[in-house]
Amino acid sequence: MTVKRFTLDYNKVNEQGTFSPGDVISGKVTVVTNKETKVQCFLVRAKGKAEVTWCEQEGETTVVHSDKKKYFYFEHIILQDKNKGDGSEIIGPGRNVYPFTFTIPDRDMPSSCEGKWGKIAYSLRAQLTQSIWLVHKTKMEFPFLTKSEFPFASKSEMLIIGLKEQQSATMISFYGSGKVTVNVTSEKMGVKQGEAMGVSVEVLNDSARTVTPKFYLCEKQTFVARSKRTVHTNDVLFGTGDSVMAETSHVVTKVLSIPPQTPPTFFNCCMMKLEYRLKVTLDVPLARDPEIKLPLVILQGSLKPHQQKPKRSIWFRKLPGLKGCLGSGEGGTHAV
Repeated sequence: MTVKRFTLDYNKVNEQGTFSPGDVISGKVTVVTNKETKVQCFLVRAKGKAEVTWCEQEGETTVVHSDKKKYFYFEHIILQDKNKGDGSEIIGPGRNVYPFTFTIPDRDMPSSCEGKWGKIAYSLRAQLTQSIWLVHKTKMEFPFLTKSEFPFASKSEMLIIGLKEQQSATMISFYGSGKVTVNVTSEKMGVKQGEAMGVSVEVLNDSARTVTPKFYLCEKQTFVARSKRTVHTNDVLFGTGDSVMAETSHVVTKVLSIPPQTPPTFFNCCMMKLEYRLKVTLDVPLARDPEIKLPLVILQGSLKPHQQKPKRSIWFRKLPGLKGCLGSGEGGTHAV
């Protein structure tokens, strides 16, 4: 083994460490050898892709559904054997540094995201081939952020205006001892990562039971592979309001803060999408809990620099159920 170290790293273009369409990503590959080394091929690749995979049981057969989409693929050859495999290209002994540069296509592409059964990833890979039996590889993902402020299926003016509008819904539930009427109102439909939103719940309890409102953030991930589709849902408890005693009425007001690491809503990927609902339930003893769901769109907030040790995949704190979608990131180094 003449190659003692083989590392790849890239340069940040902003404090957050994210890249967007049209940005230039540059970096270097470092090769440390203990003597003169012959190589057949030495290259760096940049790639952006989405891929989904899940399994379904059909009778006694397990069927795998999968699909992938490539957003871009670039290859930069640093050294290449001129004589078709005799190892004529030489790397000198010691530390050798090879720069590279790629320009990310300036078109609409979804942000980095990893869900239950799929991911959208942007990566760099370096490969040094000494022989068919001796190949050195190193790979790292870089955080990518879409330029679209509203990465939705429809960007109509009515939708954008609707994000700022108040949302409300009413539900009436009947029990043997009477009925319970619930009116839920949210301050707005669109809220940024890290922002707070007011929610009001008016409970008219004309039953003989004590009821307690609970607030949830409902996450829905949708995955599509050709003509097949599957959905993964997850409810994250925001909090619990004050109980409303029997034969009384009460207005419960809560300020719900969207965690800054919550991935934003997106629809601009043909194989994956992420959406949310605000759900309010009534905890009713010895009965099925009624619920109301209101639309909720989480928008990209202001990113802050995030200190993180380099590792193979760059992701951040996630809500349970979602492995990770882009919040912020930084450059790094990965070695084999």
